[in-house]
Amino acid sequence: MSRTRIITLATAVSLAAAGLTGCGTGSDADTVTVYSADGLRGENGDGWYDRQFKAFEEETGIQVEYVEGGSGEVVQRAAKEKSNTQADVLVTLPPFIQQADAKGLLEPYRPRGSEHVDVKDPDGAWTSLVNNYFAFIYNKKELASPPKTWDDLLDPRFEGRLQYSTPGVAGDGTAVLIKAMHDFGGQEPAMEYLGRLQKNNVGPSSSTGALAPKTNKGELLVANGDVQMNYAQAKTMPNLAIWFPAMTEDAKPTTFPLPYAAGLVKNAPQSENGKKLLDFLLSRKAQEEASSVGGGFAARTDVEATDPDAKTLAGLIEGVELFQPDWADVEKNLDTYVEAWKEATRG
Repeated sequence: MSRTRIITLATAVSLAAAGLTGCGTGSDADTVTVYSADGLRGENGDGWYDRQFKAFEEETGIQVEYVEGGSGEVVQRAAKEKSNTQADVLVTLPPFIQQADAKGLLEPYRPRGSEHVDVKDPDGAWTSLVNNYFAFIYNKKELASPPKTWDDLLDPRFEGRLQYSTPGVAGDGTAVLIKAMHDFGGQEPAMEYLGRLQKNNVGPSSSTGALAPKTNKGELLVANGDVQMNYAQAKTMPNLAIWFPAMTEDAKPTTFPLPYAAGLVKNAPQSENGKKLLDFLLSRKAQEEASSVGGGFAARTDVEATDPDAKTLAGLIEGVELFQPDWADVEKNLDTYVEAWKEATRG
């Protein structure tokens, strides 16, 4: 039985404040501590992380200590601990993985198999583990079809029943800004729209993963998310469905790649164990299970998944126009974008 210890970021902070060791401290030689954005762990212990961590522990005898939070949260925690590093591996979404690198939190390491990964840092600071795409979800029991356009979300029927996670804190929340700025053609029109949308928005949420259960129950009709996480959640949440907003009725919906990217933490307490885990997660076997177990897309280009889930996932983004954000620009200007969003939605 797996010895993996899974705790939330809030719990880890409480334990650290109480002066306790273990539980995400990486202090033991037979442990490896992972700080990760949510999405790859299953709701019932059946996700990609759950499967891979258990297999890694059985193969190596190294216990995985796992701390989960929003994409920005885990980077902020690692930055606060820079003088007393606790994590060995950091997994988060763009632009937060680039932000972690810019803050000097990552140690270059090229895991075995990374030569087959297209989306990675050229200097080895981080490597994609599971490919993914930004998305929205809706309750298909209460809505016969999803809203087609951004403007449809302004409908009064969504007042108090629409929510997206907090930009600058959650990776998928930040992705809302990125897609809006792309679709509306710039920061100013995007923020003007999000200001109008605020009348329907429930309010902030540091975790995108927490929005799916609310949508499945019908507390929310629409929320943001990503293909991997929501596809995996839909297996136990039958009312969830994935969609992508378009600008107009006649336009194609758009989205962009949003991979889970991992890096070795600089001055990690168990750096060698961190390297072993990264090698394991990029192994062919782990990557072959990215779709069937994780609901995502393999990061390795030499792994071609042919399972039914892989085919369904490919169908979800068929006909959707893909664009590639300038992550260097987003990382550089993220604070500006978030402040502009705060100003626009302040009311």
